[in-house]
Amino acid sequence: AAIFADLSPAELRQVRAFLMSRPELGLSPSRGGPLAKNTLFLVELLPPKKELALGYLDRGGPRPRRQARAVVFFGAQAEPNVTEFAVGPLPRPSSYRPPRVKGGRAVPFAARPMTQLEYELLHRTLAEAAAPLYRLLRDATGFWFHNCSRRCLTFSDIAPRGLAPGERRSWLVLQRFVEGFFLHPVGLEVLVDHRDPDPRRWAVRRLWYNGRYFSTPQELADAYERGTLAVARLEDPPSRQLFSSYEPRGRFATGTPTEVHGAKVCEPQGRRYRLRGNRLEYGGWSLAFRLRSSAGLQLFDLRFNGERLAYEASEQEGVAFYGGHTPAAMQTKYMDAGWGMGSVTYELARGIDCPEVATYLDAHHLYDADGPVRFSNAICVFELPTGVPLRRHFDSDFQGGFHFYAGLEGHALVLRTTSTVYNYDYIWDFLLYPNGVMEAKVHATGFIHATFYTPQGRRYGSRVHSHVLGNLHTHLVHYKVDLDIAGTGNSFETMDVRFENISNPWSPGARVVQPRLNRQPRRSERQAAFPFGRPLPRYLLFYNPHRRNRWGHPRSYRIQHRSHAGPVLPRGWQEEKGDLVAWVTVGFLHVPHAEDVPNTATPGNAVGFFLRPFNFFDEDPSVASRS
Repeated sequence: AAIFADLSPAELRQVRAFLMSRPELGLSPSRGGPLAKNTLFLVELLPPKKELALGYLDRGGPRPRRQARAVVFFGAQAEPNVTEFAVGPLPRPSSYRPPRVKGGRAVPFAARPMTQLEYELLHRTLAEAAAPLYRLLRDATGFWFHNCSRRCLTFSDIAPRGLAPGERRSWLVLQRFVEGFFLHPVGLEVLVDHRDPDPRRWAVRRLWYNGRYFSTPQELADAYERGTLAVARLEDPPSRQLFSSYEPRGRFATGTPTEVHGAKVCEPQGRRYRLRGNRLEYGGWSLAFRLRSSAGLQLFDLRFNGERLAYEASEQEGVAFYGGHTPAAMQTKYMDAGWGMGSVTYELARGIDCPEVATYLDAHHLYDADGPVRFSNAICVFELPTGVPLRRHFDSDFQGGFHFYAGLEGHALVLRTTSTVYNYDYIWDFLLYPNGVMEAKVHATGFIHATFYTPQGRRYGSRVHSHVLGNLHTHLVHYKVDLDIAGTGNSFETMDVRFENISNPWSPGARVVQPRLNRQPRRSERQAAFPFGRPLPRYLLFYNPHRRNRWGHPRSYRIQHRSHAGPVLPRGWQEEKGDLVAWVTVGFLHVPHAEDVPNTATPGNAVGFFLRPFNFFDEDPSVASRS
């Protein structure tokens, strides 16, 4: 499992020190200084090539060399760009090179992720540009930028940052800086062009205030001074029980107690799982895992009773597509891996985020920082009672008695982390069940992405407070699932039901209409790609055509899709030999409503998929459990 382990803090420091020492790279510290410099943005494990890893794991081959993936922003050169490097061998790196990726190229500098330094410079630019708007902001919102003490304005930025390649101009939504500021837009949105590496050449290109566009801050200020501006005057926020806060308010009508502890997870005879480094074992399951800074949890070498089912199962991307009446809302299409989805894995709260008895693990990220940063208790592992038997039967004698009762307790082992990507919190779970089923699941919670309410905005969401619109959006979550079912030589087919109308063989002249199985081999990537939002075949089967179970069926696993999202854009708007890999996208449409305040709740906001055995075993493997 160690070949898949995340880089240790010492390894992260060694990679950084090695690259900083290379004069040809000309690297500078990330924090402070100008934007037009060369900086090390990200360091994380570069996993070994699958062929090398399998040679080591299965055939006694050499241990793959340990390497790091490093992302460098080259801002201090004639043609700035973003370049990835493979750095190794660890623990004492001595070389670096661009990874050997087919079609690989440098990323344009304008397409780089945001850094803390750029945010600080954006805030400064916005504050200076808003100087002519001081009276408007003070009178309409009670908040401003300069010498504001506890009445400061802040902003949320949206992406993509432009309409064409090479642009870097962001709409900024101004908000009052109070608890839950995401729900406190003030009605002003500002478009800032920050493509130039020199912030002195940044400029405000457009403004939107309460339904009206302006070319410059001064134009907006003049309209206010002339009295020709429709001003949206906001009530002063209360000092207690602010609608966007977590402060309890109100009472349940039943009066049942909420001040005492609810049901808890306990382990009356100790843990039933084993955790050694990054290797996790539970019942028949064993796997390796890591928490990569770029995209989140990644499982490797998933086995059941020693037999590999998947080489990899991992989070890849989270996307949110929005609609709205304001310019920021209509432009918003977040792709969260570009916002450090795997690096915002903040500390889990015992008893709420995970049970008190869970095992908690730290994570270390080197992401937009000048060294590794420790995130305490970023991952948890725990066994969860499902509250329903895995299986059961009451064998009645149909005379008021019974022959026997048999049942198996329902449990699953949970591997969990979270990502707080600005306003939204994602809870990422992989669940392992005793019967060889694995579930990948994500819950969405946190604050909705809200904009200023206008009457035209009702077409794009719900009014959730006096001046707040919760904008409709669709969440999509993308997974990679590299299945190795009884070996790497796998095939893919779909199976569904068709109805047949046949003569009744035991009643002449009568007809029988009944379902029958319809199998359809999928022999190319095009045949195996299903348009998102349309009905899927109900069985998506990965199988080994050369390996069969005791009853003659090809040993198979099924992907069971659990998603309720539709297409996010109209269609058409703006092969080599490998292992068979599934790219699974799940999602849900979210039309925000009043009950999303102060936060979106998790019930009903979970999507994911199951990996389920389908004739892989000869019987339910959970019969080995003594529960």
